[in-house]
Amino acid sequence: LYNINKKLIEMITSKTIANGILKAIGTLVVIAIGLYLLYQIQSVLIYLVVALILILIGNPILDFLKKRLKFKHTLATVTTLLFFVLIIVGFIALFIPLVLSQSQNLSLLDTESIEKNATLLTNQLITLLESHHIDASRIIKEANISSKINFSFIPNLLNTILGTISSFGIGLASVLFITFFFFKDRELFVIGAKKLIPDSHETQILNSLEKINHLLSRYFIGLLLQLGIVFVLYLIVLSIFNIPDAIIIAFLCAVLNIIPYIGPLIATVLAAILTMISHLGSDFQTVTLPTTISILIGFWIVQLIDNNVSQPIIFSKSVSSHPLEIFLVILIAGFLSGILGMIIAVPLYTILKVVGKEFFPNNIVIQLLTKNI
Repeated sequence: LYNINKKLIEMITSKTIANGILKAIGTLVVIAIGLYLLYQIQSVLIYLVVALILILIGNPILDFLKKRLKFKHTLATVTTLLFFVLIIVGFIALFIPLVLSQSQNLSLLDTESIEKNATLLTNQLITLLESHHIDASRIIKEANISSKINFSFIPNLLNTILGTISSFGIGLASVLFITFFFFKDRELFVIGAKKLIPDSHETQILNSLEKINHLLSRYFIGLLLQLGIVFVLYLIVLSIFNIPDAIIIAFLCAVLNIIPYIGPLIATVLAAILTMISHLGSDFQTVTLPTTISILIGFWIVQLIDNNVSQPIIFSKSVSSHPLEIFLVILIAGFLSGILGMIIAVPLYTILKVVGKEFFPNNIVIQLLTKNI
């Protein structure tokens, strides 16, 4: 009898283990299939994310049209969408001719011209350094820089950008279509979401969504305001020194500020390179170098203003977080996930703070972090 019971226990145990293994394998297969499907529809996910950002930016506009101007919901939705379309069309009409002009000036499609211009700048720099008794030619020869630079990457990069622009129309139409119905039928989406939410957590989840919507709307509007301020300041600096196509350069540099801390550095280097290229026909020592240094100083001053005045005030007010808190969050996100982590750090941190306050209101750490929410 003992042996029979022992065998039965062993059979049950082995069957339980086998079922557990099969269940684990099945779960892993389902997860793998889900990740594969998400990878296949990544373009759709990007459209959804962009549409959600437009919704967060457009919600204050929609509410203003409905409450202050007494627009009907559908008319307010169409008007808000038209506002976005006009902004996009305005940017296209303003910047495409400038981009074409700048690309022609920089000879982006001519690798030999790019290499020739780079060599000319290098020779001018060597002449300047040697006039100060620095053997630059030996240093450059030992570094063997020319063999390490492949100038053909620039046309390849441009072709990639042009390919992206060619698919921009489909993406734009998809984003606007999704945004329109999110705006128009948002009450239906809220009602549908309420049915899916467990009754035990309905109040907490709905409060969280409302606060997240409010804070992220303020964040993205604050981000646009900050980029607008930086764009104007960059434009002033470039215009003072009569840099060709100052508007497009200022715009590109302002957009790079979306990447915290690293973006402004890239923008400054980009502005310096474009300044030197725009002065290729001038004397390097008396014109090109002083102008480039002046642009670098001007951009450094803009960054001082942005980092110490506009950015802390706008972001700390928009997401109700201390500037030091935001700095540490972005820094940690950069170490963990690189540039992408730095870009999404503040919105994701804001979401986590709101959820923490709703679901764990008695936690001391969360109370300290969310006292202004």
